[in-house]
Amino acid sequence: MEIVESLLIGAYKIIQNPELYRFTSDSVLLARFLKAKKGERVADFCAGSGVVGLHFYAENTGVESVTLFEMQKELADMSGRTVALNGLEKTFRVENMRLQDIGGEYVEKFSLILCNPPYERGGFENADEKKALCRKELALTLEELVFAAKKCLKFGGRFALIHRADRVAELLTALSRAGLEPKKLQFVAGKAGEKPYAVLVSAVKGGKKGVEVLPAHINAKE
Repeated sequence: MEIVESLLIGAYKIIQNPELYRFTSDSVLLARFLKAKKGERVADFCAGSGVVGLHFYAENTGVESVTLFEMQKELADMSGRTVALNGLEKTFRVENMRLQDIGGEYVEKFSLILCNPPYERGGFENADEKKALCRKELALTLEELVFAAKKCLKFGGRFALIHRADRVAELLTALSRAGLEPKKLQFVAGKAGEKPYAVLVSAVKGGKKGVEVLPAHINAKE
């Protein structure tokens, strides 16, 4: 069942459907991880409800365009209606497709790509199929994600994503091998002193080696 919720930024609203996918604090952390540059052309990979792209746009000036890529048709349609609800049709575009199928129109198109990907390993188990596709690497591997980002980024463009903390070595290696040099890293923990459960990483296409490691972010949950 769909519900309309405030984004808690200005008058922006977002359509959610808990039966399909409902965004978590991870999406908000990612949207706030970087600031926009002037004339930024943004892509939101694995967009789901479109929250990362919408939240980033709402909190930043200088964003020229935002393209939401989502493979599940129901989520893509819902994102499109969120765009219309906020009157952003001239700035936002929704693409219902797999990242592996992105065509030449988007080659080296974007200056910034944001992604909250499915980052759990394993099968469906007892999970609902539609929700599992959002959370588990069933239809998109890490390598395929990184390749799509490399393909769609301009030289010097940034790729920012949130992932599992225990896969940070795998993530950094995959990015570096693709020519997306990690430049900024921040672990996320639920409480001070606890082991991090997630990591935020920003990489630059063609960037020089050297990573800025930020203090851990404490994402306290009530």
